[in-house]
Amino acid sequence: MKLDKILQNIEYEILAGSTDTDITDIVYDSRKAKDETVFVCIPGAQADGHDYIDSAIKNGTKVIVVEHEVEYADGVTYIKVSDARIALSLIAAQLFDNPAEKLTVVGLTGTKGKTTTTFMIKSILENHGIKVGVIGTMGVFMDGKHIETHNTTPESYDIHMYLNEMVKAHCQVAVMEVSSQALKLNRTAGIQFDYGIYTNLSPDHIGENEHADMAEYIHCKSLLFRQSRYGIFNIDDEHAKDMMQGATCEKFTYGFDENADLKGSDVEYLMEPGFIGINMDVESEKLGIAKTKFKVNTPGKFSAYNAMAAIAVTKLLGAEPDNIKEALLHVAVRGRVEPVKISDRFNLLIDYAHNAMSLESLLTTIRAYKPKRMVCLFGCGGNRSKLRRYEMGEISGKYADLSVITADNSRYENVMDIIEDIKVGMHKTTGKYVVIPDRKEAIKYCIENAEDGDIVLLCGKGHEDYQEINGERHPFDERVIINEILEELK
Repeated sequence: MKLDKILQNIEYEILAGSTDTDITDIVYDSRKAKDETVFVCIPGAQADGHDYIDSAIKNGTKVIVVEHEVEYADGVTYIKVSDARIALSLIAAQLFDNPAEKLTVVGLTGTKGKTTTTFMIKSILENHGIKVGVIGTMGVFMDGKHIETHNTTPESYDIHMYLNEMVKAHCQVAVMEVSSQALKLNRTAGIQFDYGIYTNLSPDHIGENEHADMAEYIHCKSLLFRQSRYGIFNIDDEHAKDMMQGATCEKFTYGFDENADLKGSDVEYLMEPGFIGINMDVESEKLGIAKTKFKVNTPGKFSAYNAMAAIAVTKLLGAEPDNIKEALLHVAVRGRVEPVKISDRFNLLIDYAHNAMSLESLLTTIRAYKPKRMVCLFGCGGNRSKLRRYEMGEISGKYADLSVITADNSRYENVMDIIEDIKVGMHKTTGKYVVIPDRKEAIKYCIENAEDGDIVLLCGKGHEDYQEINGERHPFDERVIINEILEELK
């Protein structure tokens, strides 16, 4: 593609060179630069792409996109833009022939519930015969393939590349988790979302390299609804009004509030061997849904909210209530309160809860099912804030009947040092605990010592299939580990 065609949707100034040149790719990492690539200089928190221009040129690139004046090299074209991140998204869209325009794009933002709701939507639409691609925390899913990613919402170039792959795979809908960081850093710039969904908001991602304060966090989340055609909002959340404030989209609400466009009621908690979930009634005059009972295969009131969001958007996309009911009954999200059926005597769940907020949410949710004992196995990641360890120890000590403290991704730290920090928080409570540093042995202990009516929670790893120790990733999929333990116990 000619450079001038790639640039046609952005405002730019040619500082040197010519746009009459062939381009085969766009890069923002100078190490990937080569002949016929555009190198976009992205200013970041840790590094500035402008400092790597010489490296990109040395690797063969002849086109540089910059935000400010730089020294020129002979035979190189320099394009100046006001915002390199926005430019990257818009020129990547052009390079891949604007794939978002060929799909129905659904974006979800919120502190909790994005991943589970995403997979509920995928399950319902596929049950209705619609092919779906997903971009989110657990990676990219399309056409039976899974691609690992590093961010909840990847860099803009990668988003357009994945959307293009979805188009080629004949997907009709793309469902994307849209993080506040992605909105802040314009990773989704230029994408017109057909539907934007707001789940909830609580203090998170506030710190030096994320959001300055809660106000900025709220503002960044709300940006999704300035690039959506239709917004679907959890009206029960205290920040719903903030999300709707500057929204330019048509608005639809869900929740237990009497005035919700889609209203839930009569939530009933269900626990059977290998199944922990809810029953709930849902009705919506706007969507033509008479009062209907839905059984949902994930636990707690937050599952009711996730399900309502999924029901709303999939009904708007044409799914029938019977398809929705069937999908919600069987939907399972890897590592998100995921049941593993090993006994009729007790229930075992795998969950990604890896900080105090998510652990407290999980434990209070499961407590509502009145287990005989709630056993919480967890550890903390190494080379991360010690505060997280104190907090998680205190939360588990406060809510669990028994805490089993073990390893997570220790990274470059000694596991026992991490455990000692967890115990600092644990000792602020009267909670019972045992320490078993080897995670497999800790899981074996939980299975061997489970009592009738217990709920055992394996927290922290969730969808991960590895343990990171001394900079190396070792295979560790808790589902595989459980099967190995069961074989050993036979």
